[in-house]
Amino acid sequence: MKKHIPNTLTCCNLISGCIATMLALQGCYIGAFIAIVVGAVFDFFDGFSARLLHVSSNIGKELDSLADDITFGFAPAAIVFSLLRQILEPAHLPQGLADEATLVLTYVPYVAFLIAAFSALRLAKFNLDERQTTSFIGLPTPANALFWASVSVSLDHSGWLDEGPWLALLIVPGALLACWLLVAEIPMFALKFKSFKLQGNELRYGFILCSAALLATLGWLGFAAVIVLYIFMSVMNNMLGTKVADSDEDED
Repeated sequence: MKKHIPNTLTCCNLISGCIATMLALQGCYIGAFIAIVVGAVFDFFDGFSARLLHVSSNIGKELDSLADDITFGFAPAAIVFSLLRQILEPAHLPQGLADEATLVLTYVPYVAFLIAAFSALRLAKFNLDERQTTSFIGLPTPANALFWASVSVSLDHSGWLDEGPWLALLIVPGALLACWLLVAEIPMFALKFKSFKLQGNELRYGFILCSAALLATLGWLGFAAVIVLYIFMSVMNNMLGTKVADSDEDED
């Protein structure tokens, strides 16, 4: 019986991703955000339970990647698609715009689904890359999903989605940048502690403290700001030549 627990949790993750996708396409961004967070919780506990119960399996690994691409790949793609479709509605486009230009703009939202494709590629690379045991190479898919979910709720609550098509000039390049970050050869630290000592964990503790401050001051947008901070700190960490897994290496 216990061998089915991790896979059951993984399926709950997948279902959460399906719910997030449907809510996103209906314009219920806060519901999609919550569903993605719930999926992330299931994603954490499926691996945790598999290790705790010693029932890891190859089918569980394959199922986990599939569920992750739905929840953290297709769901954020659906969010971006819904945002662009709402922004580029004919009613929001400038009057006098040529019919050909209007037709072209109606296809722009489909760029969002590149996120699902690059997320799948990111997950496939992660499964095969032995370098990513204590840190990551490229932006983790849950971080990307959380970013877009946070942005969508913030834009919806602010009323900016009704301000005109100019917002697409930010979202489309942002989506393309996210696709690149998912597969980029950029080392990014993981919040994995083998020891809770300050020495060797300065980067992690600093990130947690700054994240708490951002969430407390920025509200929904704070989640997106935390992901930007994560990318920035990872890049700066690499430029300074420090090791993201010092604490892990010290205890090997």
